[in-house]
Amino acid sequence: MTDHHEAAGTGSITDVPGIRVGQTQRQDDGWLTGVSVVLPPPGTIGSVDVRGGGPGTHETDALDPSTMVPTVDAVVLTGGSAYGLAAAGGVQRWCEENGRGFAVPGGVVPIVPAAAIFDLGRGGDFAARPSAQMGYEAALDAAGSAEGADVVRGNVGAGTGAAIGAGTFKGGVGTASVRLSGENSAVVVGALAVVNAAGVPWRPGAVPPSPGAGLNTTLVVVATNAVLTVAEAKRTATAAHAGMARALNPVHTLADGDTIFTLATGTQRLIPNPQVPVAAMIEMQSAAAEAVRLAICDGVASATSVKTPAGQWDPFPAA
Repeated sequence: MTDHHEAAGTGSITDVPGIRVGQTQRQDDGWLTGVSVVLPPPGTIGSVDVRGGGPGTHETDALDPSTMVPTVDAVVLTGGSAYGLAAAGGVQRWCEENGRGFAVPGGVVPIVPAAAIFDLGRGGDFAARPSAQMGYEAALDAAGSAEGADVVRGNVGAGTGAAIGAGTFKGGVGTASVRLSGENSAVVVGALAVVNAAGVPWRPGAVPPSPGAGLNTTLVVVATNAVLTVAEAKRTATAAHAGMARALNPVHTLADGDTIFTLATGTQRLIPNPQVPVAAMIEMQSAAAEAVRLAICDGVASATSVKTPAGQWDPFPAA
């Protein structure tokens, strides 16, 4: 099994008060995949923006601003392509057991959107992919973590089988946070990224890689303690995709399922500038893009070499 290691200096999505992250993975006997769960406080607002041409998602329609339920109980990032979306069922089971979800007669219905990367077969066994039980384990890991606990980066969770450059180099999990300035310095924006891109880190003048055999997808959860409506959360997810484009080249291809979720815990109101009322929102959304860029770079830098019966993946060469 590959050792995990942490990259320092960029912060973490758990710098947003109340946000917890749990992860589980398997890396032996044909396995190279896992699940990452972001568990927000009850009542957190959420939305999503899907830009990739090959997404694998679950319950994203429920996050549209025009739908009935504005809150999100957990977000699941998983390996296993469309098969791995079964992990969401395990997270939903944990939420139900703990009374988290949209109240209906007789109980609750947890709102647990999910998105998957393609890592099928990278451990050697095409049938080794995340299950509902792995999702449940990741939810337990999140619930059992201390508030503010740092996130393990690299070959962990949904980043266990991640690769970049159309399957050429190792990808992984990264995270970062950005704090707003001035009167809004209490507002924090964090990001968790699973980097499994068709592209490679963007560098001036670099030529994009030629298409390879690997299938792809970069997944991100952005979280903030700002008060947002569902529509504002969706617009923040849209703006945050700029950070993906600044970090990777190419992005949003037909072979990627690039998806960004936004969660807003709603404990800090943005203080508007009387001269430019939208300025604070623009700063927050710009911070979201920067947090995404930093988290993706962190995921690439934190990845470590792994070798399985299906091949070997080494980290992307440092500049």
